[in-house]
Amino acid sequence: MRPTKPIYLDHAATTPTDPRVVEAMLPYFTEAYGNPSSTHRFGRTADNAVEKARETIAGILNCERREIVFTSCGTESDNLALRTTAITAKLRGETAHLLTAHTEHHAISHTAAQLEQTMGTRVTWLPVEADGTVDPAALQALLDGTTGADTLVSVMYANNEVGTIQPIPKLAAVAHAAGALFHTDAVQAGGQLPMDVKALGADMLALTAHKFYGPKGVGLLYVRDGLSIIPAQTGGGQEAQRRAGTHNVPLIVGMAKALELAYAELNNRTTHYRHLRDRLIEGVLATILGATLTGADGDHRLPNHASFILDGIDANALLMHLDLSGIACSSGSACNTGNPEPSDVLLCLGYEPARALGSLRLTVGQQTTDADIDYVLQVLPQAVQRVRGVREAQGLL
Repeated sequence: MRPTKPIYLDHAATTPTDPRVVEAMLPYFTEAYGNPSSTHRFGRTADNAVEKARETIAGILNCERREIVFTSCGTESDNLALRTTAITAKLRGETAHLLTAHTEHHAISHTAAQLEQTMGTRVTWLPVEADGTVDPAALQALLDGTTGADTLVSVMYANNEVGTIQPIPKLAAVAHAAGALFHTDAVQAGGQLPMDVKALGADMLALTAHKFYGPKGVGLLYVRDGLSIIPAQTGGGQEAQRRAGTHNVPLIVGMAKALELAYAELNNRTTHYRHLRDRLIEGVLATILGATLTGADGDHRLPNHASFILDGIDANALLMHLDLSGIACSSGSACNTGNPEPSDVLLCLGYEPARALGSLRLTVGQQTTDADIDYVLQVLPQAVQRVRGVREAQGLL
């Protein structure tokens, strides 16, 4: 039976804002609307809200308040981490060395490529295993002989397209043993995996609120004490001269509230996610011939994340069929929607371009139910069969 409202299985792209988060934000739109940089009572009220949010977040990340830099999103946070490394080296008359992988979000991989072209940054692309994991031994081999803060290793905590969780503490330890800094894009891991920056070993870490039921348009970069940041935008002296621009008080308050709720409810949320994720994985592999799970499995995969390659499928056509049936999902990163080219991530994992075009990502959330999964597992095989039938009639199979 078709559900009365669409089923949303694209939580890796974004999540709905929790009503409790909206409630926390509302006063800062209409009542406590002052500019935090103003010295009068309206400004002080807003500034107190920003600093209380910073304190809440620092407690969850196990860091100092001064180590949190508020930004507009995860992309800005990632850019700030990479660009500050390159610019700092340039100012010293040195050349930065960046080690990262093609499986990273484009906020990292495209920024690395641009820094290589425009600033002469040396970029080393890390090899990955078939499930997307970066082997610490491979990183160590590439870092041998490297010393100094001009070298930055950037590996994402969990992959947004295939759900693979990286061994971040081990990778960070390898980087530090070679004298390098370590940054992790933790955007997809936010609200699902432990976020203790000391346990992770991160020198810098990026998050954004809309991945864990907070508002869009706000993020943060954790920057370990002792590291200097070259601001990507200049103007006012906000964020201790590290990120100019008037603070978006409601969104910062919302991010802190969303993060607080996510980690207070972490066990219940992730237990729910894993149950539904495993039902999806088992159901798809059992009912669809030519379905392959991409990325890691079990505890090495994000709790809410199921991703597949479906042979003989054009992903965009399948997504259209599913949308018409009331199911919203994706073929990979939301930043690549509609892109006819195969995913860099899947190509890096060794899939042929034609197969990589048949990718499907299903990511569950707090409101997803067993009944939703029942419906998806009923509709998806039929949709796959229809798309394959059309492609066969067109001589494409």
